[in-house]
Amino acid sequence: MDIAGKVALVTGGAQGIGLALARALKTAGAARVVIADLRLPGDTPTGVDEALLCDVSDPIQIATMIDHVEAVHGPVDIMCSNAGIATGMDTTFDNIAFADPAVWDRAWAVNVMAHVHAARVLIPRMKARGGGYFLHTISAAGLLSQVGSAVYSTTKHAAVGFAESLAIGHRDDGIRVSMLCPQGVATPMLEGIPEGPQLGDGVLSVETVANAAIEGIRAERFVILPHPAVADYMRAKVENYDRWIGGMAKLQRAMKPR
Repeated sequence: MDIAGKVALVTGGAQGIGLALARALKTAGAARVVIADLRLPGDTPTGVDEALLCDVSDPIQIATMIDHVEAVHGPVDIMCSNAGIATGMDTTFDNIAFADPAVWDRAWAVNVMAHVHAARVLIPRMKARGGGYFLHTISAAGLLSQVGSAVYSTTKHAAVGFAESLAIGHRDDGIRVSMLCPQGVATPMLEGIPEGPQLGDGVLSVETVANAAIEGIRAERFVILPHPAVADYMRAKVENYDRWIGGMAKLQRAMKPR
């Protein structure tokens, strides 16, 4: 997709990957870039046309946000569903399903259903306009796994499944989809994730990840991997799933308190 002249909306855009992505979209020529987040800074960040409050776990707030952006700035061409949470980190390996149901529900609402809610509003509009673009910030944890958080890993896997369904189901409508799946990125979220394989290939800056996303959108690439090694890990996983499970169990073993 040619980003020049497009209207882009970025959730989770007040900091981290989201803010870097918003600025990168503007640099790439987007006509209007709007961010939305649960909390906003006092001033609208440089490179952003408007900042909106939105809890992406609430479908009504998502619909209201999209309606506002389209009324004020024009049809949303690029929907960057970037908001995510790393909650329910494993404090014990005695039972990886230990997290309270409320923790699972919150992670599911933000990491999975936020993508669904945005798509449900925008798909009919994009179809009527002849196309559009969805960028879903997910994680390499959705392609591989996340040692140290069953909640995070499970919800990110589900987000991958929805992105695949969206890409398959609406390709003939001119709608394109990309999944942004980095490993370690220098964001506040990373501080809440236990040390593990996500750090093995280095921690990237948010700007590096955002630039990779821009390249992926331009090429209309479904899987965007800022850490190229993730592709090798995916191949190893599908070639010998049992060996991969054993290797991940070994990594977890090394993380357990001695």
